[in-house]
Amino acid sequence: MMKRENWGSRLGFILAAAGSAVGLGNIWKFPYMAGENGGGAFLIIYLALVFTIGISVMLAEFVIGRMSEKNAIGAFVKLKGGLWPIVGLCGVAAAFLILSFYSVVAGWTISYMIKSISGALSIEDPAALGGIFGDFISDPVSPLIFHAIFMALTVFVVLAGVGAGIERASKILMPALFALLIILIIRSVTLPGGSEGVAFLLSPDFSKVTWNTVSDALSQAFFSLSLGMGAMITYGSYLSKKENIAGAAGWVTLLDTAVAVMAGLLILPAVFAFGFDPSAGPGLTFITLPAVFAHMPMGSLFAFMFFLLLGIAALTSAVSILEVVVAYFVDDRGVSRKTAAVVIGLIIFLLGIPSSLSLGVMSDVTFFGKSFFDLMDFISSNLLLPIGGLFISLFVGWVVWGKAKEEIIAHNGVVPGWITAWGLIVKFVAPVAIAFILLKGLDIF
Repeated sequence: MMKRENWGSRLGFILAAAGSAVGLGNIWKFPYMAGENGGGAFLIIYLALVFTIGISVMLAEFVIGRMSEKNAIGAFVKLKGGLWPIVGLCGVAAAFLILSFYSVVAGWTISYMIKSISGALSIEDPAALGGIFGDFISDPVSPLIFHAIFMALTVFVVLAGVGAGIERASKILMPALFALLIILIIRSVTLPGGSEGVAFLLSPDFSKVTWNTVSDALSQAFFSLSLGMGAMITYGSYLSKKENIAGAAGWVTLLDTAVAVMAGLLILPAVFAFGFDPSAGPGLTFITLPAVFAHMPMGSLFAFMFFLLLGIAALTSAVSILEVVVAYFVDDRGVSRKTAAVVIGLIIFLLGIPSSLSLGVMSDVTFFGKSFFDLMDFISSNLLLPIGGLFISLFVGWVVWGKAKEEIIAHNGVVPGWITAWGLIVKFVAPVAIAFILLKGLDIF
């Protein structure tokens, strides 16, 4: 039997795990959610939830992975068995479904890089840019080409392995992502009127806070950390017993949150500087921001850098999502990494085709009142991920709690003072909070 791969270094693991967490949700979704929910008020609630519930569930996933040294399904088989492997199966299924439509959206970022350089986006009118975006995503062929390119890049990284592929790519892509963010933030906050956007993000307006704000912040905190789909279990399974996994979870959470806040500092000052609406929703990225860049000197260059940044974030997340599925077939089914990555990548690409077409020629085809794209998103985000996160918390808090505590102190034999608080969160607080997300996502209340 082949020796299982491990991370080559602590830094490589932290950057890879942070890359998994940092994705379109941080850069695309966080700024407009802050815009819709009172700016700084949303930020305060989000940070509080990330550094309590979010980090606790992430640590739980790392613990499951390192204790078992197995993939998302195999971990539960090894540690307990019974019905528990169904939790891992939910994670693998969620990863499979998410990547199918995530790759479609990520493909848009590649197209928009090209459009930025060609000057096709040098238009100051959001209505005209909305037309360009609508025409593009409804085209039956063009988005599929970029979907294929993105999936090919993802497969290329994963088939090279944990060290030579994922870790090496993360050590290049994550520093590049932070460098691009810093350059774009400097450009954004120095625009005339940009300080209003900074004030909006950092000055809380609690009059806009409702239960929906708390729910949105909790959902964003949970999903932006790549929790519930087995990605952190899989990455944790490649981690040496000598590493301090609590410290690693802290670093990953910090880096992921830093990117979300930095994305807010990039996007909101630019939007305010030119008088656009910060609560423009998902269209903020592909419609409003190109209009913002068109107002700037050297706007095409900054637009290209922004969509490159978005593409890098999408790629580092997509790699971890594909690795969840590949690791299962390599570990438990004896399939070679190369075969697993290529075949699964191809199947996920094919599953993404109806998601893309549902935005155009298949827009009238619905399932339970939803387009195919929305159905894939609903099943994975509203069902599989919360269910996975809920039972991961319960598993660590109630089923393997003694072993989990031993795993935390394995690297130096010291019992940390915060372990009681972590126990309370994974046993009680996180399950209740995640159940709240699940019930709200199902419109039960």
